[in-house]
Amino acid sequence: MSSSLKRCTSYTKYEIRKRNPEPKSCALLVIDVQNHFSSMATPILHNLNTTISLCRRASIPVIFTRHCHKSPSDAGMLEEWWSGDLIVDGTAEAELLEALDRKSSDLVVEKSTYSAFRSTGLEEKLVEMGVKEVIVTGVMTNLCCETTSREAFVRGFRVFFSADATATSDVELHEAALKNLAYGFAYLVDCQRLQHALSGAK
Repeated sequence: MSSSLKRCTSYTKYEIRKRNPEPKSCALLVIDVQNHFSSMATPILHNLNTTISLCRRASIPVIFTRHCHKSPSDAGMLEEWWSGDLIVDGTAEAELLEALDRKSSDLVVEKSTYSAFRSTGLEEKLVEMGVKEVIVTGVMTNLCCETTSREAFVRGFRVFFSADATATSDVELHEAALKNLAYGFAYLVDCQRLQHALSGAK
């Protein structure tokens, strides 16, 4: 079992706000579950697919993001930070995991920085769909997932963040992100909570 899948307890003292998603105004964001991140994503794949299934049953739209670069010139500061480890579009590393529960009709948003909102049209699409809340899952907890959640909050979306369908390279980073998000940006959820919250939703 991945260290980021172990039951986290250090964030619970910051989790003083609890709420359930409203299916009629919610969307699920599945962040960057790509071959490049397979070592982190594979251990949480069951929880990811369970979350996707729960949302589909509640008629919550599922939106995937795919991080990629056409060239280093579009990477901005990521080129400086992750030089030599950029995800190049058109390579196998850039593709979403085949085992991911994705339908051909699902929206896939391409992005080139940590936030799924920057220069992607995601906000406009969510507004068009009548979405006011987002559930965030995927990788990496402390980078693209956390940055997307913070920006969603700042843009006026209510944020729900999955503690067991997100992962990163280190359990300490995973828990640190959960602490920050619970403190100021997001309601934390997991598969069990979502199953309870969405049971009977249509």
